[in-house]
Amino acid sequence: MSRKVCIVVNSRANYGRIKTVLTAVKNHPDLELQLIVGASALLDRFGSVIDIIKKDGFEPTSVIYSIVEGENLTTMAKSTGLAIQELTSQFENLKPDVALTVADRFETMATAITASYMNIPLAHTQGGEVTGSIDESVRHAITKLAHIHFPATQKAADNIIRMGEDPSTVYVTGCPAIDICNKSSVDELSSDFFENYKGVGPGIDPFKPYIVVLQHPVTTEFGQGFFQINETLEAIRNIDMQIVWLWPNVDAGSDDISKGLRVYREKYSPKNIHFFRNFSPEDYVKLIGNCKCLVGNSSSGIREGAWLGTPNVTIGSRQFGRECGDNVIHVGYQRDEIEKAIKFQLKHGEYSSNHLYGDGHADEKIANILATATFNINKKLCY
Repeated sequence: MSRKVCIVVNSRANYGRIKTVLTAVKNHPDLELQLIVGASALLDRFGSVIDIIKKDGFEPTSVIYSIVEGENLTTMAKSTGLAIQELTSQFENLKPDVALTVADRFETMATAITASYMNIPLAHTQGGEVTGSIDESVRHAITKLAHIHFPATQKAADNIIRMGEDPSTVYVTGCPAIDICNKSSVDELSSDFFENYKGVGPGIDPFKPYIVVLQHPVTTEFGQGFFQINETLEAIRNIDMQIVWLWPNVDAGSDDISKGLRVYREKYSPKNIHFFRNFSPEDYVKLIGNCKCLVGNSSSGIREGAWLGTPNVTIGSRQFGRECGDNVIHVGYQRDEIEKAIKFQLKHGEYSSNHLYGDGHADEKIANILATATFNINKKLCY
């Protein structure tokens, strides 16, 4: 009998980091995929990720609506609680043999808590990494709830073991996001590449140089997002190049970031910036693989950027402490510092591919381990 693996997809980043694993589990002869789609992955203003999921050939087993509007600290906590309630019903009906949760977002905490209290073995990708924001606490909390671990690097694996996890449950698989880089073409963009995603702003010529900006709110710096995004916008004003700007995620403070973008757009009507909601995982790899620089605080500049050799300027504390390749420059929130780093990358940013986050075959490794591993839900500290 096939082992039932339940995977919960909650956001665009979440999907990009687990898509290849969905395929590997779906195609594995000893596994049965159960796919739950929820949270911001269902919302149009965050790119309607569920439409991309279905277009890619995955039919959700169920969907759950759990996002409480407001994008502040209170609604983020309430959304986590609501997701626990919804997932409890879904797990009761589906009765998975193992649940797989991804990384460190607040929605993934709901998956971890629900599975743990329902005696469902929990698998976790991208544990053991060090960063800033609430993500750091959430990631390590999920590690302590998880029964099997799929860290992306050896350093992350060592961190998990030092947290008291059984070394026999820790498998260094690499990051599944790198699988998409490995399987995708980053050749020159097609002439209609940007037209397919619409968005707002003047057209982007895919055959001319462009920068990508993706800056999310930092939940532990709630209330500072409007200032932070304005500093980035002012830095970008002095860059004479096409700008592809992606909308922020649903974390607390998202409204401040969005407000800053809208105010700037209305005030200046920039002739070189186009705002997009989302790209498919493969097209996102093409997008950042062909850009002259990726700016903001997404981990994709560090993970996928290392594999692709994409020049990256990482702003603020959100990725503080994460393992990085030489393609990354860290800066604070001040406009002059951001502008200086971008101009340096545009002039000098030529980097080789770095396999820091895996060899591009995490999906196969994870699926095979899920099919054969023995799970023990009785956890103990292993020092």
